[in-house]
Amino acid sequence: MLFLAMAVAFAASIILTPLVMKLAFRIGAVDRPNYRKVHATIMPRMGGMAIFGAFMIGYLVLRPSDEHAVGILIGAVIIILTGFLDDMLEITAKAKLAGQLVAAGVAVTWGGLQIDFINLPFFGQLDFGYFSIPITIIWIIGITNAINLIDGLDGLAAGVSTITLISMTVMAVLMGNVFVVATTAILAASALGFLFFNFHPAKIFMGDTGSLFLGYMIAVLALLGFKNMTVISLIIPVIMLGVPISDTFFAIVRRIRMKQPISAPDKSHLHHCLLRVGFSHRQTVLIIYGIAILFGVAAVLFSQATVWGAIVLIVVMLIAIELFVEIIGLAGTNYRPLLNLVRMIGK
Repeated sequence: MLFLAMAVAFAASIILTPLVMKLAFRIGAVDRPNYRKVHATIMPRMGGMAIFGAFMIGYLVLRPSDEHAVGILIGAVIIILTGFLDDMLEITAKAKLAGQLVAAGVAVTWGGLQIDFINLPFFGQLDFGYFSIPITIIWIIGITNAINLIDGLDGLAAGVSTITLISMTVMAVLMGNVFVVATTAILAASALGFLFFNFHPAKIFMGDTGSLFLGYMIAVLALLGFKNMTVISLIIPVIMLGVPISDTFFAIVRRIRMKQPISAPDKSHLHHCLLRVGFSHRQTVLIIYGIAILFGVAAVLFSQATVWGAIVLIVVMLIAIELFVEIIGLAGTNYRPLLNLVRMIGK
C-alpha cells in the first residue's frame, strides 16, 4: 500500500506542477532576475503548492496514523500559507518568521512534539524541563530556514530534500517507526516528481511555498523519528541535514567575520562558491547531491556504530567539512585556519 501511495504522489506531482506553473503566471507569483540570482528570465514560483498537493493526495491514499499527525499537518498548512504569501507579495522577514513560529508552535502544542530529554554517554539523562518547548521550536525554525537558504539553483533544494527524506526513510525502517517511514517516503516521491520540472534548466521554482514546507516537514519528522533518545541518535538527523546546516552555519560565521547582520543576503553560499570555482550550474547541483548522499550514508553508519566509533566518525567528518569549507571559501576567502596549520606543520 505504501508503494501505491508513493506512486500516486509522484504522478500527482507531475500532473499538478504544470497547472501550478500556469496559476503562478496568472496571479503574478513570479521570480524576477536580480544581482543575487543566477537565472536571467522571469520564472514562475510557488511550485511548492504542487509538492504539497501531491503529498496530501498520497497521504490520504495511505492515511498513516500517529498521535502527532494532526498537529503536524495543521502546522504544514500554516507554513504553506506563509510561503504562498511571500511568493505572492514578498512579505517581510519578520512576517515570515511569525508564520514559522505559529507553525512550529502548533506542531509542539497541538501535535505534542517536544524534545524532553536526551541520554548523554558517560553522564546519563539530561532533562530539558521548561526549555523543551523553546529548543523544539528553535530546531523546527532553524531547519526550515536552512532548506530555504539552499534554494538558490535549479533543482538544488528539491534534490537535497529528496535525498534527505530517503535517508530518513531508511533510518525510520531500521528504527521501526511506521508513520515516519510512510510520511517521508510519500513526501520524497512528491518532491521527486516536482524535480522533473525543477532540475536545470528549470521550468518552475518551488519558491518559499516549497522550501519552507519541505524544511518544516523534514524538521518535524526528524524530531518524530529521533526524539527522546541518546545524544548519538539525536545527532543522526543533524548529519542527514549536513548540507543545509553546514551552509547556514558557515553563512553565519562569514557574516560575523565581515561584521554584517546575520540575516544579510549575499552570494557566498555553497552553490555560489562552487560556481565561482568554475563548475557549471548542473555540475554544482550534482556535486551537492553527492555531498548530501555522503551525509546520508554517514548517518546510517553512525547509527550502527559504537559510541567510540561514532565519536571517531564525527571527528573525521568535521575535519573533512572544515577543509572543504576553507578550500572553496564558504566562510570567506581569508578563512583558512586548518589549512594554515597544515602548512605550518609541513614547514
